[in-house]
Amino acid sequence: MISYEVHNGVAWLTIDRPEARNALSKEVRDGLWAGTRRFVADDSAAVLVLTGAGDKAFCAGGDLKEMAETALEIPPPDFLPQFGRNVDVPKPTIAAVNGVAYAGGFLLAQQCDLVVAAEHALFAVTEVKVGRGAPWAAPLSWLVPPRVAMEILLTGDPIDAHRAREVGLVNDVVPAAELRSRTQALAERIAANAPLSVRAAKRTAYLSRADVYERAEEIWAPVYRSRDAQEGPAAFREKRTPVWEGR
Repeated sequence: MISYEVHNGVAWLTIDRPEARNALSKEVRDGLWAGTRRFVADDSAAVLVLTGAGDKAFCAGGDLKEMAETALEIPPPDFLPQFGRNVDVPKPTIAAVNGVAYAGGFLLAQQCDLVVAAEHALFAVTEVKVGRGAPWAAPLSWLVPPRVAMEILLTGDPIDAHRAREVGLVNDVVPAAELRSRTQALAERIAANAPLSVRAAKRTAYLSRADVYERAEEIWAPVYRSRDAQEGPAAFREKRTPVWEGR
């Protein structure tokens, strides 16, 4: 489900579940934790690139069928590695977005330091469409203009790669066939720099980001515990339109 390989100082951590649009099953989540810890401890790797297998999805988010089966309410703090939040990753990270990055996939891309997207990539925080929560999206208005963040969060609709670059969510948009080579080249440019300076630069860039996660968790807790939060995944599993109760 997860592969880890290092090329010229660049570690590639790949979600390899293309038949399910690289959705975040427990096996995938466990693999992401293992791969993240491996990178942090890997002296041969100066930069991490996170990507997905195939050409359709970077990561489509949580496994809604699994969520419906387990009746998941509030995900535990270690549900998924969130770089800089529940796991310290001092070295630079890049998301190479090769397709849709929805919900938990958006989270993974958002938490990386840089994002390179294929031209056909799409980004969305889809939680409002399935009644789930997105406290992890608290830094979004720090990354993009507040009204853009509001549109992304309230509509749940995707934005394309070019729009994502326009609003500052993405650093570069490249042809799909060049995604790996262009991302590798960017990572190698970073890896060639003085490592202590690079790590200090990363820490400096995040000094202005307020720690808003705790408040966001409080806001979203009632949503996670609601009947609607169970209805969304159930409707997805049963291939029907959800019936919202607002409670």
